[in-house]
Amino acid sequence: MKYSIYSAVVVGSGIAGLYATLRMNRNLELSDNILLVTKSNLGESNSHYAQGGIVGVMQENKEDSISSHVSDTLKAGAGLNISDAVKSISKSSDSVIKDLMNYGVEFDTTDDGKLSYTLEGAHSVRRILHSGGDATGRRMQEALAKTLQEAHGVDIYENHSAVDLLINSEGECKGVVLFNNVTKEYEVIYSSVVVLATGGIGQLYKYTTNPQGATGDGLALAHIAGAVLRDMEFVQFHPTAFAQPGVKNRSLITEALRGEGAKLVDASGNEFMAKYDPRKELAPRDIVTRAICKEMIARHVDHEYLDATHIDKEILARRFPTISRICKKYGIDISKDLIPVAPAAHYFMGGIVADVDGKTDIKGLYAIGEVASTGLHGANRLASNSLLECVVCAYNLIETLRKMDLSAPKQIDSDIKSVIDRYSEDVQVDESIDFDLDDLIQQLKELMWDKVGIFRDELSLKSALVELNKLILNFNREYKCLSKEEYEFRNMLIVAKAITVSALNRHESRGAHFRNDYPECGAEVQHSYFKEREKTLLC
Repeated sequence: MKYSIYSAVVVGSGIAGLYATLRMNRNLELSDNILLVTKSNLGESNSHYAQGGIVGVMQENKEDSISSHVSDTLKAGAGLNISDAVKSISKSSDSVIKDLMNYGVEFDTTDDGKLSYTLEGAHSVRRILHSGGDATGRRMQEALAKTLQEAHGVDIYENHSAVDLLINSEGECKGVVLFNNVTKEYEVIYSSVVVLATGGIGQLYKYTTNPQGATGDGLALAHIAGAVLRDMEFVQFHPTAFAQPGVKNRSLITEALRGEGAKLVDASGNEFMAKYDPRKELAPRDIVTRAICKEMIARHVDHEYLDATHIDKEILARRFPTISRICKKYGIDISKDLIPVAPAAHYFMGGIVADVDGKTDIKGLYAIGEVASTGLHGANRLASNSLLECVVCAYNLIETLRKMDLSAPKQIDSDIKSVIDRYSEDVQVDESIDFDLDDLIQQLKELMWDKVGIFRDELSLKSALVELNKLILNFNREYKCLSKEEYEFRNMLIVAKAITVSALNRHESRGAHFRNDYPECGAEVQHSYFKEREKTLLC
């Protein structure tokens, strides 16, 4: 087994991970290099697929204000936000976005050279910055990745999975165990700073806008290490994903298209959102998602439609080239044809409890981006606040690390040695037990979609728990797995059970969490915490 030492390890190469790595490299005095770890290729992440944009409460946008953005965020979050976190992140947006520009990120501008803003659901003013029309996440990520690849003092491990955290007897994180997905070898990384920027959980569900890697890895690692998870029941389903039959992952049809005037309609072209909310297409995502589902159920169809045909053809081509290209691939001209859409798992509001500087309850362990629960999103994320949270928390992280001793651990104790020893041993596989991993993964996806999805109730959730426990038994792995895919499935099972238990315990409907047996929002507002480490959760 190989052993290495780094000043800091960042796990995840989305926008949060890239930006944090760049700022650490540029702003901190480090005795050793920084290691950036990604389980696929550099830049493959949820960030890459973020179309709409990033919230920016910019000083030059006189129509907007911090108080307005805070108010919109709190309303969308259904009372579960942490107001101090919301205010802090909103106040930082102007300076952080301008700092991003110093790293090569470019945003679209108007003809007179000013920043261009668009409108999205539940926002009271135009404040969404975008890049490449509807390719904001990809453009931001490409710019940051290019700058990173030119930097000195940063090592990049592609095709490596983080499979365990090194926690000493004092409850401090002192590094991470990595699995080389190609050679199947392990490497121990010693570091006093480990940053989880691993993204979301969309692949737990049958239909998702997330890429293949969104399997909840950071959440599972933190849980195994004993970190507190919060609000795990809040999974956001995006109302408008491209519903083309036979397509494995549903491409996002950005909310910005509705912000520019696109309407939700049935197959006959009849609008229906006015029945559900006076804000119609620009109501919060949970409301729009449930409205579309109810229409689909009433008409016994598997999708509805988005009508953008009344929007100027040149505007569509300029602002939405990604959507135009995706639809054209399937013979749909968005300037003339209706776009088939249906909800899909999109974003995770729960996560590892973390401050707005990424600090968790485990010393030395930090969490930023979608994997973290800072309190910004509450029970329902406001559109385009996700990228803002990524960059603000990555920015704040560096200010915290300035005050720390970033030298690597000088020695390890028996607790860390026992973790390392586990990965030095050969896995004893019971050859009498055979399982089809692809089939188990598909069973989990369908189970989560059908029973822990957009509509929930006690019966479905309890049934889901029974089936989850069967999947865990059938998987037949303890702590050590044989492949990247097995480690991902281990993580998916851990996170799926945490979501299900949390959903079962919340006896109300709030934000993205809707229970048919408790349809009203309760009077008492409280966060849910998940820490109990059951043996059946840990593989």
